[in-house]
Amino acid sequence: MRRSKQWVVLAILLLLISAATFYYKVYKLGFPLLPEMTSQVWSVQARLELHHRSGPVKATLELPFHSSGFAVTEENFVSRGFGLTLAEEPNGRRAEWAIRRLPQDRTLYYRARISPGESSPVILDRPQYPEIPQLEEPFASALKDIVNEVRAASADIGTFASAMLTKLNAVSTDENISLFQSGVHNRDEHVAQVQTLLAGAHIPTRQIHGIRLAGDSQRVEFETLLGVYNDQEWLIFDPHTGGQGLPRDFFVWWVGDRPLSTANGAHLEDLQVSTQVMEVSSLELAERRSDERDSLALMFTVLQLPIQTQAVYEVLLLVPFGILVIVILRNVVGFTSFGTFAPVLIALAFRETELLRGLALFVLIVSLGLFFRFYLERLRLLLIPRLAAVVTIVVLLMGLISVIGHRLDMDTGLSVSLFPMIIISMVIERMSVVWEERGAWTSIREGIGSLAMAALAYAVMSNELLAYWVRVFPELNLAVLAIIIALGRYTGFRISELIRFRQLDPKHQVTP
Repeated sequence: MRRSKQWVVLAILLLLISAATFYYKVYKLGFPLLPEMTSQVWSVQARLELHHRSGPVKATLELPFHSSGFAVTEENFVSRGFGLTLAEEPNGRRAEWAIRRLPQDRTLYYRARISPGESSPVILDRPQYPEIPQLEEPFASALKDIVNEVRAASADIGTFASAMLTKLNAVSTDENISLFQSGVHNRDEHVAQVQTLLAGAHIPTRQIHGIRLAGDSQRVEFETLLGVYNDQEWLIFDPHTGGQGLPRDFFVWWVGDRPLSTANGAHLEDLQVSTQVMEVSSLELAERRSDERDSLALMFTVLQLPIQTQAVYEVLLLVPFGILVIVILRNVVGFTSFGTFAPVLIALAFRETELLRGLALFVLIVSLGLFFRFYLERLRLLLIPRLAAVVTIVVLLMGLISVIGHRLDMDTGLSVSLFPMIIISMVIERMSVVWEERGAWTSIREGIGSLAMAALAYAVMSNELLAYWVRVFPELNLAVLAIIIALGRYTGFRISELIRFRQLDPKHQVTP
């Protein structure tokens, strides 16, 4: 590859890495773009009241299963005196409590925090294809007729299930449909009837139980959806309306025909599930989600560092943005300054003193330092001792201004010690040399340019949103690096040169 093209490949590669990492953290892990963004989470509690009887007691509770769009975090159990076992199964989880003797009524609790998660299909195990149910007449003949009629009006398993639900949920004069509808007295029996009819076509089904996460509720009602397997994936249907798809607010709790809770050796007096919605920081939620997934993306933040260290690195990660401002102002606009990156360090000092007060202090120190620098010139000192003397004078001036500011109850004077002493000393030295070689106006102009560049860099580096972004998305500095590399190949006219030489443009020339 020719060297002249390497910079293009490098810049594009850096931009792609930065954009890909940023996209993954925002759209996959949910890192917020704004620091004040919050997300809704739900606190879910299941409360089991057991009435004591003699003998050993065993109680079970189906636990939340994989749910599209939600994640279960911070599970805990309150079951003093009971042994607890968590059973993992292909299609769910179950808590099993056991105790040798229950001397009095006891209440068991299960609590979990439900947070928004990544949307994905509900994944169940690959089922066995059911046999045709063995029903008595006239149900067996009615089942066969219904299956044949629906199969003729459908194209695949999905449309077959939809058409079957439409028939069962509608008021029908069909004798076969009415026969099956007559045996339904509640919602659970209706779901079981749908499964029977679909099994007549060798279609696997599963009951999917869950709750709606919409707000606070002292006692939530469980709903049952129907999973239909189409040889590739599970399709979700509402058996009571025929609608297809998993509702956005539907949280899957358990799958199968088992009851939510059972109790052996004791009477299950009451089972109550309640929900409470809360607002939490989206950033905190994204961090927890990244920890659960062991995502490497969390390594590309400073969030894992101690708080004090985070503050230091936040400032350091802002420096490339200040440098980008300097590169644009010098190479594209045509600003002049004392030194290349001295304005960035001055801008960092302005973060402690505020801009206007920092400018006043900088001008004051440089003016006084320049006066003493000219005096040292008369002593004809060598370069290194002269610079050392200037640094010493700057330190004394900083101390003097701080003492005077403290006496006058001016806190700004105390911040002057944060100014980079060496940079100020070099600015004073450079300004005096330019003053002698190219005149006072050139020296003052470059000094003003340095302050202007520092002020603009400060405006960028003091942006609170940008400070948040570099803390959470430090990969943005790769994009800054790519832009700097691209600007490094810019050899065109600067804006200041276009203004300076505009009279040479034929459009601006006046014909005699």
